[in-house]
Amino acid sequence: MTIRVLVADDQAMVRAGLRMLLGGQPDIDIVAEASNGLEAVDKAVRFEPNVVLMDIRMPELDGLEATRRILATDDAPRILLLTTFDLDEYVYDALRAGASGFLLKDDPPEQVIAAVRTVAGGDALLSPAVTKRVIDQFARIRRHAPPKEVDELTERELDVLRLIARGLSNAEIGQELYISDTTVKTHITHILQKLGLRDRVQAVV
Repeated sequence: MTIRVLVADDQAMVRAGLRMLLGGQPDIDIVAEASNGLEAVDKAVRFEPNVVLMDIRMPELDGLEATRRILATDDAPRILLLTTFDLDEYVYDALRAGASGFLLKDDPPEQVIAAVRTVAGGDALLSPAVTKRVIDQFARIRRHAPPKEVDELTERELDVLRLIARGLSNAEIGQELYISDTTVKTHITHILQKLGLRDRVQAVV
């Protein structure tokens, strides 16, 4: 299946670079570009991408509000946020809105390609380095009591949730807890169901 991608960034050179990088992949098709948030919302509806690469800081409508509007539509695409970490608080709000993760603009090309494929496949993406920074900053900004549904998690599910929050992959969680990948996936499914979450990124947040 070809992954349909919309690139939303107000910098023409960034858009061109992403088009060149992703458009050269046999399973990825850049179906549209947007230079501001309003245009991103409009083209997400018109071109029906599977994945939107969304810059946080854009004119007319920022990436956060554009993310909210796109994800409120039927059959919404998956959204990957592009950030330089200038606006960390916006990142948390966007993840709460249902974005599937975020990338740094200076991430290696192969990581950007892998991220698009990951979220298109229904998973979420939050690299270990990014996870630590997000959690550290989040702890400084605000503190919320954990939702009461956390009490419904088993000890093993709590173990898995803690390792997800550290940014470990399923394979790494399996190695840490001496369980199979299949068992890890089962635990994650139960965690998301009990907490009413969409994916592991929302679990981290």
